[in-house]
Parts: sequence; structure tokens; C-alpha cells
Amino acid sequence: MTPPGPVGDRFRRFRERLAAEGGDRPRVSDDRPRTASGAAATSGGDHPDDTGTAASSSRGDLTPRRSTEAGGRQGRRGRRRGGGEELRVPEAEFTSYYGRPVLKGPVWKWDIAAYLFTGGLAAGSSLLAAGGQLTGRPALRRAGRVTALAAVSASAVFLVKDLGRPARFHHMLRVAKPTSPMSMGTWILTAYGPAAGLAAIAEAAGVLPRHGLLGLAGRALPPIGHAAGLLAAGTAPALATYTGVLLADTAVPSWHEAYPELPVIFAGSALASGAGVGLLAAPPAQAGPARRMAVAGAALELYGAHRVETRLGLLSEPYRLGRPGRLLRAGRLLTVGGVTGALLGRRSRVVGALSGTALLAASVLTRFGIFYGGVASARDPRYTVVPQRERVEARRNGMDLPADRAVPPAV
Repeated sequence: MTPPGPVGDRFRRFRERLAAEGGDRPRVSDDRPRTASGAAATSGGDHPDDTGTAASSSRGDLTPRRSTEAGGRQGRRGRRRGGGEELRVPEAEFTSYYGRPVLKGPVWKWDIAAYLFTGGLAAGSSLLAAGGQLTGRPALRRAGRVTALAAVSASAVFLVKDLGRPARFHHMLRVAKPTSPMSMGTWILTAYGPAAGLAAIAEAAGVLPRHGLLGLAGRALPPIGHAAGLLAAGTAPALATYTGVLLADTAVPSWHEAYPELPVIFAGSALASGAGVGLLAAPPAQAGPARRMAVAGAALELYGAHRVETRLGLLSEPYRLGRPGRLLRAGRLLTVGGVTGALLGRRSRVVGALSGTALLAASVLTRFGIFYGGVASARDPRYTVVPQRERVEARRNGMDLPADRAVPPAV
């Protein structure tokens, strides 16, 4: 017997609700009474094979749209229990808020770029002075010691200007932290400064009287100056390179990614600037160590600059474009010109002086170019977002980055 009309309507509505909610509920079999022909009984005279079709049509045909209306629920669950196509949430994109920088850019100004140069100049001059001392070239020794004292004094001025108060430098001496480039740099300056100062003061022994207390001081100063000069030369490599480690230890993208090259560039720049002092101050007959320093420094500087402009992928752009790119290109040209003049003009004092000036100017331009390149990379969110996306994709695909693009340890 066919059930009454209201019961059949309620049952159809129940089946339609199940169809609309999706396939994650257990299916309900059609337990309605059957007619003698075996077809499910319906009310209202509907065709036996169109069970629920008329009601579905009158309600907007919910059953055929089951996959579309239930797709949102199924997509959020990832995959339907009964199999089928997996519906995924769209991939997340790394974007910055209204294109604003992701990182807070460095607050350092031009005085820190100048500090990078004067520190390298002091280190290179001390190495030049030690070479002159050990090879018996007094002009090189004198020029290197005096320049080292002047450069480290200028470095102290620039550093205190950035710190704001001289007492802050003193406070940094309370702790020695080997993992902190800033802490190690403070101790390097503390060891280097007095040694460079004593070595420079020892050069005044020749003008002191030979008798009395001043004469005694004049006789004691040369051996003290020799020991202090060698001590300053021993700490000079650390002074020349720690600033590169300091920049790479920050979160600035183009500095942080160039952590292998920055110490190399700064070491080469320090040697080139020290060689420039020797070519300017010493006669050609005594400038042999300065010329050799110029070749070694130029090789390191040009190699490191080429690497940061080609190895870092997208993060090399700040070193090629805009003001940093112009500074670095000009620095390369002056470096090549200075080395060429130093090698070809061995007998000319004028050519040697011009070569030394070119090397000093190249060192200035290189330090400022590296500095402003890092500042530019911190201001553009693209240099922060895109490398992050590349690392995430590499991890997702189960592949390691190439050896020359390996991600350095988090700082």
C-alpha cells in the first residue's frame, strides 16, 4: 500500500537535505514500501524511475548540484571520504602590507660607511708599516704608522657619533662575547688602538733631545715602537674583516646572503688602501711592498665584488643598480687603474702618487657601495619575500638549494 502523501513528502525532504549536506554522512537506503512491480511508491502520481525528481525540480534541483554546493565543505576537509578529486586551498603568497618594507631598515648613516673605510685604512696602514719595518724601509714605516693612528682616531670619532655617547663604548667592554661581532670588534679596537698609537708616537723619537729625561725617552721609544707596530699589524687582519662579519650578521638581505664575500672584499679593500698610502708617501725605490700589497688587495677586492654581483641571484641586484651599482663600478675602474699605474710606473713618483690616490678612492667607493647596497635591499620587500618563497618551495619539493645558495644559519 502507498503511504499517505504527507509522509512521502517528509521523507523526500529528508533525502534532499542529506544530499545537500554532502557525502560524509552514512547513506540511507530507500526503505519505502514497494508496489507489486517492485518500484518505490510515490505520491502525486510521479513516475517510479523519477523518485524525488519532481520535488527536486520544485525546490531548485538540489541533488544534481551536490558536488558544487557541498564542494566548499569538502574542499575544507581536503578529500571526500568516497574518493574523487582533491580540492585544495589556493597557495599562500608572501606579500607585504601595501608594499611596505618587511624589515626595518638599518638606522646607520654615512658615518658608519666612513667608519668601514677608516677601519680598513688603519689595518692596511699597519700592515704596510710592519712591512717597512721588517725590510728596512723607514719611509714606508713612518707613513704607515702615522696614517694608522689618524685612521683609527677617525674611526673612534665615527663610532662614538653613531653610539651617541662615549660611555656606551666603555659599557661594551663589560662583556666579551665571541659569538657577537660587535663585542669582538670592540675588543679588537681596544687592543689595536693603543698599539697603533705607541707605534706612531715612537716615530717622534728622532726629534727629541739626546740628553736628559727626553733623551732617555727618545732612546726607549724605538724598541717600544717596533713591538707596538708588530702588535698592531697582528690585530690588523681582524680589524679589517670584522666589519664585514658585522654587516653579514644582520637581517639585511643583501648583507646577510653575502656573508662569505664581505670579509674578503673588506680585506682586499684594506690592503689596497694601505698600498695607496705607501705609493703616495714613499719614493719609488722603497715602494716595492706597497706595490705587492696593491696587487694582492686588488685581486681580493675585485673577486669579492664580482661574487656579490653575480652569485646571489635576485639579492645581487642592489649591488648592480642605482647608486650602489655606480659606486661599485667606479671603484672597480679605479682599482684596476691604480694597480696598473703602480706596476707600470715604478720609476715615476708622480705616477705612483696618482696610483695611490686611485686606490684610496676605490676603497672609499667600494665601502660606500656595499653599505648602500644593503640599505637598498632592506627597503624593497621583494628582496625579503622572494628568497623566502624560494626556500619554502625547495623544502616543499624535497630538494636542497645549490651549494652556492645554501641558506646560512638563522641569526
